[in-house]
Amino acid sequence: MITYNPKDWWKLIFAFHRSDTFRSLLPGIIGVAVFTLIVAYLENDVFHASFKNTTAIHSLVGFVLSMLLVFRTNTAYERWWEGRKLWGSFVNNSRNLALKLQAFLPIEDKEARTMFKALIVNFIYASKEHLRTGVHVKKLEKVGRYDADFYGQKKHVPNHIIGTIYQEINQLYLQKKLTGDQLIVINEELRSFSDNLGGCERIKRTPIPYAYSLFLKKVIFLYVFTMPIGFVMEFNYWAAPIVAIIFYVFASIEVIAEEIEDPFGSDANDLPTDVIYETIKENLNEILN
Repeated sequence: MITYNPKDWWKLIFAFHRSDTFRSLLPGIIGVAVFTLIVAYLENDVFHASFKNTTAIHSLVGFVLSMLLVFRTNTAYERWWEGRKLWGSFVNNSRNLALKLQAFLPIEDKEARTMFKALIVNFIYASKEHLRTGVHVKKLEKVGRYDADFYGQKKHVPNHIIGTIYQEINQLYLQKKLTGDQLIVINEELRSFSDNLGGCERIKRTPIPYAYSLFLKKVIFLYVFTMPIGFVMEFNYWAAPIVAIIFYVFASIEVIAEEIEDPFGSDANDLPTDVIYETIKENLNEILN
């Protein structure tokens, strides 16, 4: 995720970052402008066509298209924001669990603190990578008998780790290091880990319905590529930059929505899950050290 100053207008306006839709849409913008110039030449210099009220239909359709794009953007941002709340919950609950373990475990039991710290951090890392391209178990922190071979036993690595945490906490209860009441108190954070991961998987695996996305792209295409037919009568060759700008505006909204509706990747506008992971790791090192 990009860190920036939203009040720095001029820098943002004239910036051409790799996440800027202008760079990705530049070939299309040039193509639309060239297409409009060709239409303008044919209509004005070859066929000498004449129409009346040439922009009326596009004005009406443009309003409808704008409403569709507003809905599209709001839906995508809602998914992005829900993902951010779930990862914020990861931060809070990992801290709460670490603080409770620090208070409940015997002072001399440093080995258990080290183990739980590694397991919780590994769970957060595995969840982050699970929502991307998959977990590389060799990058997980080794602690005791829990090494890469152990983590690689299951396909769903985060579930495997959270199950291991449950088992270790149950062992502490059987060894009388935790009371039944303390076990109930700790269970709230453990359950929230699974709930948060399930919420992220729901966002990841439930894209915008195919028919809606397909329809919107077709409408944008038809709207933009029929626009020169009427606009060149009103604006002559100036229709080329006008149509190109309109294409940039409408297509950019769709491109941005496509990027943020799956917010767990490594694109510039995705959630800063790497930073959140490092924050959790630092917090747990401090609490359970």
